[in-house]
Amino acid sequence: DEHMLSIKEVADRFQTSVDEESVTRSRGLTEDKAKELLVQYGRNTLTPPKKDSLLKRFLHFLTGLFNVLLMVAGILSVVLYFLVGGQENIILGIVLIVVTLLNAFIEFFQEYKSQSILESFLNMIPSNSTVIREGKMVEVASETLVPGDVVIVKIGDKVPADIRLISCNEIKVDNSSLTGESEPQERSLLKGNNNYLEASNLMFFGTLVVNGEGYGVVIRTGDATVLGSIASMTCKEEKRPSQMSREIDLFVKKMAGVSITLAIIFFIIGMATNPKAISTNFAFAIGILVAFVPQGLPATVTLLLTIAAKKMSKMNVLVKDLQGVETLGGITLLASDKTGNLNHFEKKGTLTQNKMSVVGCYLNLSVHQVNELEYHEEDGKSVQLNVPNLKELTEISCLCSKARFDESDSSPIEKRRIIGDATETGLMRYAVSHVKVEELQSQHPKVFEIPFNSSNKWHMTVHKRKHDKGELTVYLKGAPERIIKKCKYIKINDKIEEWNNEHTQQFNVAYETFASQGQRVLAFAECLIDNEVNFKFVNEPPNYPIDNFTFIGLIALMDPPKKGVRKAVTSCRNAGIQVVMVTGDHPLTAEAIARKIGLLSGISVLRR
Repeated sequence: DEHMLSIKEVADRFQTSVDEESVTRSRGLTEDKAKELLVQYGRNTLTPPKKDSLLKRFLHFLTGLFNVLLMVAGILSVVLYFLVGGQENIILGIVLIVVTLLNAFIEFFQEYKSQSILESFLNMIPSNSTVIREGKMVEVASETLVPGDVVIVKIGDKVPADIRLISCNEIKVDNSSLTGESEPQERSLLKGNNNYLEASNLMFFGTLVVNGEGYGVVIRTGDATVLGSIASMTCKEEKRPSQMSREIDLFVKKMAGVSITLAIIFFIIGMATNPKAISTNFAFAIGILVAFVPQGLPATVTLLLTIAAKKMSKMNVLVKDLQGVETLGGITLLASDKTGNLNHFEKKGTLTQNKMSVVGCYLNLSVHQVNELEYHEEDGKSVQLNVPNLKELTEISCLCSKARFDESDSSPIEKRRIIGDATETGLMRYAVSHVKVEELQSQHPKVFEIPFNSSNKWHMTVHKRKHDKGELTVYLKGAPERIIKKCKYIKINDKIEEWNNEHTQQFNVAYETFASQGQRVLAFAECLIDNEVNFKFVNEPPNYPIDNFTFIGLIALMDPPKKGVRKAVTSCRNAGIQVVMVTGDHPLTAEAIARKIGLLSGISVLRR
């Protein structure tokens, strides 16, 4: 429940010294206390799973039903040689035994090689961490961190333990290793959510800091962390045989049953007709057993799976065991994220390029395409036409934003790298061609912000921007259906009109027009704060404008499908695999993209 506690309560619980006013002046733990807690809680490492000896693991593969059947057939062939002679019997017996050992060794070696690589994944923490102990900022081995340590994390760091934030500056974390969420998650000093795993003031062991920096108090280490709990559960899970393994085992049992039954029957018949030829009858029965064993099948299956694993390794796919290749081949449904989003990191498993660009907007009750809103001068520079409210819409898109320019990039601002998610990067890239973004942001700094989240589906910022009634302006950006519920007015040309049903109908037509073309649509609104209204601007309990906004317009962005996606979808379908696209976009947007990549054809039924 650390996310529910105040910073002082967290510090008291873990007996550490934290200065809330200036975190850098915190004293943290003493060295003696840290050593005492290290003995109590143990090292900050994940307990590796129990490993069987190499011999035991090899015997596991050797004692598979098919290998056992081959081994028995080989031994019986050798016995048959000693009973009736025949060089072919001893050769067959040796070959079967060697093939059995070779099959087991190939599977054993594949798992051993993969396991060696996977073991390196357990080292999920950096070798050193920066902490504050006895008022001094020092570097210590991450495995020596203990609950109560005040740690410092910054962009590029892996979070070395579960920590409760006590100070942060625009910090974002990639939680995909824990939750699978593709978008970096905002972190703040507010809990945000009562659910421990979704709290905004917690950062978890093994996740990656992709933006900003922060200070936090370590609350859990090693196996007690969320990652440690997940690792513990995966270690306890029993391994299930693949479908092909189950079918092969069933085949072996049936084959063994038939061959043993026939061997017994022929042995009985032989003894009934010639009771004195016991050795001959026994040799004939063994011959029946050996003849029924498909000696080449195990070697063929192992060889084919090994070749497939080799091909996959060239594509940077690690095959943990050969059964995994067969399981992959048994896929019947493939669900893929439409876009995905990890800042500048490339998402391999998505259907679109994750490169947003502005293609149109809805202003003054009219739909406009980008090429209708600007012309190009002789030097190639694009200039906005004098369309009412277009400049205001462009300014809101870059002020109500978490995206920022990379300060280490010395390129011209039009080509400078932008750090942020794909949508805000696309908006910023369009705005930088038409307004002085950096100057605008410095003139109108943020005084309050509520980042976009999956519950609200909107992003709010409050800026110091003077107007006739006061000095603060609130901007709102997000899902059109959510923004429109907060709007009481609409700006048409230079007039502010009260929102009515006719406006709603025209808004819906414009929204669906953009969405049906596969475009992502965002709505923008503003609220001018009167000096007489006294907002404290805090998130919990909510104390900020929630209605009386003025609708400014819509912006449509396009994220083109990746090259080769249509061909890949067709290949999956030809292989009998159903492909499903996962997205939170408007249904019409999803439908348009699905048609472009060949997921949909003919008439479709949309359910909301």
